Amino acid sequence: MFDLTDKVAVITGSTRGIGRAIARQMAVHGAKVVISSRKADACAAAAEEISRDVASGTGEAAAIPCNITHREQLQNLVDRSVERFGRIDILVCNAAVNVFYGSMGAIPDDAFDKTLTANVKSNHWLCQMALPGMVERGEGAIIVISSIGGLRGSDVLGTYGLTKAAEMALVRNIAVEYGPKNIRANTIAPGLIRTDFSRALWENDEFCKPRIAVTPLRRIGEPEEIAGAAVFLASDAGSFMTGQTLVVDGGVTI
Repeated sequence: MFDLTDKVAVITGSTRGIGRAIARQMAVHGAKVVISSRKADACAAAAEEISRDVASGTGEAAAIPCNITHREQLQNLVDRSVERFGRIDILVCNAAVNVFYGSMGAIPDDAFDKTLTANVKSNHWLCQMALPGMVERGEGAIIVISSIGGLRGSDVLGTYGLTKAAEMALVRNIAVEYGPKNIRANTIAPGLIRTDFSRALWENDEFCKPRIAVTPLRRIGEPEEIAGAAVFLASDAGSFMTGQTLVVDGGVTI
């Protein structure tokens, strides 16, 4: 049920952290994956490593750089992915930013706009671009990597959390509009995961030790643990799940 043989998956922000783990696990399960981030050399290195790791199976990886805040680059990502592999079966919107740490009352307009563009508008654009092909084929899976920050308030990550909540609303609406076309859309809401993106949090003992103390599993998560959830949502194993937010946080939100 978790087999992704010959499926084509486009994953943004996939040269490191959660995105890279998702790309690798989807390739391990047979998918042809498109590695994408801003830097071409990083994309090429990640694609080469993943292709080498899964050389004995059907999975493979291609590198297509893209800055998600530029609409024309997103369109190029979609066009080149289709040109290379013929279609997009799975879209994983993983790339995101958090450019401000502090009260929402103090965030400058440019930082607010940058966060919304990267975390919300870019995902809306990319889904708009990938959905017509999915509609034409009568199937598809969209996965947006959100955060438990979208489920609760914060006095220092408010704008980031706002965008993560918006991602949850985005997939709900895609699920409603495109479910009749056999297209599913879900988010994954990770807790604290050991990535470069969250390094400032998990390397800070004043933040991390109290967090672990109130997390039932008494640890932070690893990128591969989010990748497993993504494989589930992309495969037949998750074929009756849509419009949902799958929380993977070691139990901290309970």
